[in-house]
Amino acid sequence: MTTPVAEKSASPDATTSKAGPLPRVVVLGGGPAGVAAAHCLAKNKQANVKLLEQKRELGGNSGSFELDGVFCDHGSHRLHPVVEPRVMQDIRALLGDDLLWRPRHGRILLKGRWIHFPLKPVDLALRLPKGFAAALAFDTLRKVIPKAPPAEENFATVLDRGLGPAMSKAFYYPYVQKLWGLDPTELAVTLAKRRVSGSSVAKILKKVLRQVPGMGKGKASGFFYPRRGFGLISDRFGDAARTHGADIELGAGVVGIEREGFRVTGVRYETEGVSRFAPADAVWSTLPLTGIVRMLNPAPPEAVMEAAKHIRFRGMILIYMVLGTQQFTEYDAHYFPELSIPISRMSEPKNYSGSTEPQGRTVLCAELPSDPGTPEWAMTDVELGQRYCEWLGSVGLPVEVPVLKVVTRRLRFAYPVYDRDYERHFRLVDEWFSHFENLLPFGRQGLFAHDNTHHAMTMAYAASDCLRADGTFDHARWAEYRKEFESHVVED
Repeated sequence: MTTPVAEKSASPDATTSKAGPLPRVVVLGGGPAGVAAAHCLAKNKQANVKLLEQKRELGGNSGSFELDGVFCDHGSHRLHPVVEPRVMQDIRALLGDDLLWRPRHGRILLKGRWIHFPLKPVDLALRLPKGFAAALAFDTLRKVIPKAPPAEENFATVLDRGLGPAMSKAFYYPYVQKLWGLDPTELAVTLAKRRVSGSSVAKILKKVLRQVPGMGKGKASGFFYPRRGFGLISDRFGDAARTHGADIELGAGVVGIEREGFRVTGVRYETEGVSRFAPADAVWSTLPLTGIVRMLNPAPPEAVMEAAKHIRFRGMILIYMVLGTQQFTEYDAHYFPELSIPISRMSEPKNYSGSTEPQGRTVLCAELPSDPGTPEWAMTDVELGQRYCEWLGSVGLPVEVPVLKVVTRRLRFAYPVYDRDYERHFRLVDEWFSHFENLLPFGRQGLFAHDNTHHAMTMAYAASDCLRADGTFDHARWAEYRKEFESHVVED
């Protein structure tokens, strides 16, 4: 058995402040929440920060990479204009002119017709199938008649009551079944509240009217996007954290979190085949909650271990197809809610940034919800590329240009699965973790939160607010922040 190599202490200037020694905070995971936390702690001189990231690059599921000269993201990512002001201020400062404002220009396939997404008044008036439009109108009128709620609520009942059967069955029901692999009746009410921002006809119409000139506030129909891919946000946060003294180790796979009772003492990890140990006064983890449970030594009680087994994440296969053409379509994203085509969304990265380079080449990224053990997960890149072309052809988007290359990436933890039983299992695990003095799960994976990237960064800033000058953590203040996090709604 190899003895772990203990980390050396940093220089005295980096480890002390006027109030005394700074606490050693080890941040696990280099996604948006992790790098934002490292940046805050280091910039504010609140702690000596060590960030451990298993991959060779920062960004996690919100990272980017270059493919044949095109900057690609892990799926479709946008920075919505509703970002918390202090987070947005830092992002602007770190990216400068590399942060672009881009108009939204997507479309959704609904009842065999392409409709602009986000929805626009003209599309609602002219492009919706007449029968479908009539059904929507009927559902709206039907709402004036009070209807008693069912004895037991679930995702489907909440959406049916809010939107009516027409919109629910045509769009949301098949879409969520595709994303999570479960029937809508098997999903929790929480998902309807946090995932569906337009959970009533009135809310949808309000969002549509914001697209009309003079009726919206601010930049309602666009998004911010970095010039060289969404991952540039995490990269710049990481660079700034390093500048302020944070130690960021890439290629560092966490294998264990040591604890004495409800106090963690350090983290065991491996890098380049060497086993290492990082002593810690606190561990802030953005890793999947289920993984933290398995890494703890000594192990948690059996009841906690068993509950963690029932907390599930949905996987995703990202299929990147390099095409020998300047542009495939003018749209940044295509949405496919219906079950006739397995992919849920397709993005064209060059259209997100508005880049014209490289000339004569573009990339299409398909998001295929899937889990390890499914037939799709075992397919080769070539096989998935062939299927991809078939799927596009079936919806009137034939690939008639040269396919230069197909590569895939697989995300095991793309979405938390809010099934109807998740809440009691999560509550048991979360309650047990609340007893720790210095172990903080946060971020999308750590809090099992289905939200946007800007929400994850907001969590990081909130956590920084809770670290007192003496190195202790304000758990009561964090509990108040947790209540705020529950109100986060995913921006489409």
